[in-house]
Amino acid sequence: MSSITDSTAKKTRSREWKMFLFITIFLFPILSVIFVGGYGFTVWMLQLFIFGPPGHGG
Repeated sequence: MSSITDSTAKKTRSREWKMFLFITIFLFPILSVIFVGGYGFTVWMLQLFIFGPPGHGG
């Protein structure tokens, strides 16, 4: 019975490491680029259509 538990634990641990590496190497950087790009695009569109370009404030 313990050999089945050990095998299952090893598979689970291996899967957890693979998911951790996937998240840290691929998912977070991709989400960061999407978030920053989306924010920049939003500011750009707001300046283009609503607020105008930044100036001296006068």
